[in-house]
Amino acid sequence: MPAQDERDDRRDSYERANQDEISKVPGSQVLSGAINGDAALSVRATKLPVDSRYARIMRVMQDAERKRPRLRRLGDRLGAWYTPAALAVAALGWIVSGDPNRFLAVIVIATPCPLLIGIPVAMIGAISLAARRGIIIKNPAILERVDKCRTLVFDKTGTLTYGKPSVTEILCAPGFSGGDVLRMAASLEQYSKHPLSGAILAAARDANLSLQPVGQIGEKPGEGLSGIVGRKRIQITGRGALADEGLRRPAALPPSAPGLECLVFVDGLYAAAFRFHDEPRRESVSFVRHLTPHHGVGKVILLSGDRESEVRHLAGRVGIAEAHSGKSPEDKVGIVARESGRGGTLFVGDGINDAPAMQAATVGVAFGQNSDITSEAADAVVLDASLRKVDELIHIGRRMRRVALQSAVGGMTLSVVGMMAAAAGYLPPVAGAIAQEVIDVAAVLNAVRVALPFEDLTDF
Repeated sequence: MPAQDERDDRRDSYERANQDEISKVPGSQVLSGAINGDAALSVRATKLPVDSRYARIMRVMQDAERKRPRLRRLGDRLGAWYTPAALAVAALGWIVSGDPNRFLAVIVIATPCPLLIGIPVAMIGAISLAARRGIIIKNPAILERVDKCRTLVFDKTGTLTYGKPSVTEILCAPGFSGGDVLRMAASLEQYSKHPLSGAILAAARDANLSLQPVGQIGEKPGEGLSGIVGRKRIQITGRGALADEGLRRPAALPPSAPGLECLVFVDGLYAAAFRFHDEPRRESVSFVRHLTPHHGVGKVILLSGDRESEVRHLAGRVGIAEAHSGKSPEDKVGIVARESGRGGTLFVGDGINDAPAMQAATVGVAFGQNSDITSEAADAVVLDASLRKVDELIHIGRRMRRVALQSAVGGMTLSVVGMMAAAAGYLPPVAGAIAQEVIDVAAVLNAVRVALPFEDLTDF
């Protein structure tokens, strides 16, 4: 498989590794955190924990969290001027009339309950509505900002795509048959957790091919997979790793094409090229197209650690103009932080490599439940891996903000009218207290509407 370009692909596969059993033979690499079955074995540690990829990602996450901008709450912004204004009106009424009861009446009706109650009730209603739709809100403050994000950044694998590459072509060299090469490759790939391994095994199952015994397996990071299948030495690698593997570039090698690819060598001879594609989600195109007209999004970015040809291929299919490929977690943080400095950003990802970028974004959304670390870093977690749920989150935030502003601003407006009446002597303190209670109840009842979805929460 391609060397440098495929390293991030292999990392992503390790992050997505599930709890299924995988066989190991002497010489195989073992990931940190792997759980042994009931057999005795010896494992040699070749790296310190501090040097692991996991530790590096955690360091980047912590740095991004320290630099993350703190959102100023809606209630704080509105209340900054309301309280001084109320005190000024109360003092003016007292000074002009000389009656301290007017000061008391103004203060009674001016209590900022619509701010203190209306906005939190609207937010709780939005959290409840989101939970019923399979969206867990971890940071309620993002509900005030998610609809204001004008830059959306997406990871590729598992977010805009299904995260399950499939074999689309087997291009054999002269003297080799597709069935034989596929059988040998699948026999070897059953010991790997690379996402392309699953695609090759699925192709072998579809072809009803039986697998062969394997020995002397080796899988160096970025250099592909090798082993003995039957009595033949099989190597599965990429174009960029041919020299590192001691292999000559074959004359029969087909030209490069968009998508993922791996090359199979049998006893040092080029046998076949396997080509793969990770299909975009069914709703990806319509979702991306509707972002600008319906949500005012000015920029959509595809940000991935995968090879450039695959990223460009997907970007063209779903209609994204700006795409970045081959990016490490550190690179992703830099790009997202730069965009966040220009305005609100919404980042959607699903792998551990995406966790630091989520911390750097205005709003970070974890897609699915592939990684506990990603879910911990995100502001919201979409349990059902569907772009429609991301759209629902944006609409829930928009609805919450609109209703909360209605309750807060409407309640404060009525309070201001009452303050003027109290300052002018038309509203005594007791009547002011009753009027304030009526205003508070109206603000709360309006805020409760957030949890009652009378309208469709998607528009694509």
